[in-house]
Amino acid sequence: MNPSESLSISRQCELLDLPRSTFYHVPQPVSDEDLELMQLMDRCHTELPFYGSRRIKDWLEDEGQSINRKRIQRLMRTMGIVAVYPKQKLSQPNPAHRVYPYLLRNLTIDRPNQVWAADITYLPMARGFVYLVAIMDWHSRKVLSWRLSNTMDSSFCVDALNEAIDRYGTPEIFNTDQGSQFTSDDFTQVLNEHEIAISMDGRGRWMDNVFIERLWRSVKYEEVYLKAYEGMPDTRRSLGRYFDFYNQRRRHQSLDKQTPDAVYYETAARMAA
Repeated sequence: MNPSESLSISRQCELLDLPRSTFYHVPQPVSDEDLELMQLMDRCHTELPFYGSRRIKDWLEDEGQSINRKRIQRLMRTMGIVAVYPKQKLSQPNPAHRVYPYLLRNLTIDRPNQVWAADITYLPMARGFVYLVAIMDWHSRKVLSWRLSNTMDSSFCVDALNEAIDRYGTPEIFNTDQGSQFTSDDFTQVLNEHEIAISMDGRGRWMDNVFIERLWRSVKYEEVYLKAYEGMPDTRRSLGRYFDFYNQRRRHQSLDKQTPDAVYYETAARMAA
């Protein structure tokens, strides 16, 4: 929209079915007080991901923060976090997007590139915050690709997906929640073009978030909370070093004390032989 056009602003808004209040709205930066609360809420959610807004409010009060529950709910929406427990909607779907069936029920996952999964989390910085998406191979827990973004659109998720496919080929199944980034046409089009079966968590599938929640807990307690990232470049460099460590050197008890890289490549080599 252009104020210099012959059509009035009112008429342009009318043609676009856009409220004039939206046209004139100037986004305000997140306040320092909200950023401090968001960092505390992120620590609470990472440690106790089953806490909803009521229990987060109680947790904040124990930390000396008196805050209205509606404000907590608003900040949770900004951060993109929801409590992890059995419920009908695990994420915020777009009603215009197609929702795909869940394909992993009773499926034995025993090889690399059989199932990949993706999720998004919030990361605090010294000033502001960013979102991190990661794509993981379920069998090996290897982080195949990741991206940062300061907005919750689908483009950074698509970039991470394309990088994972370019580097590691294609999985048989790709599983996500029903978040709008993953149900978007841009994201699902890439999966369909590569003939990858699309699986999405449905009702009662809250446990499928556990693998990614464990990754986020490791990332935050072993990396993010130990540092104060100054900005996006600093965050990207530091996370790059951490994910190299996570894949190549960090042993996992669930992998019989092997690293994700060892499980991914050794299993793939046995299958090829």
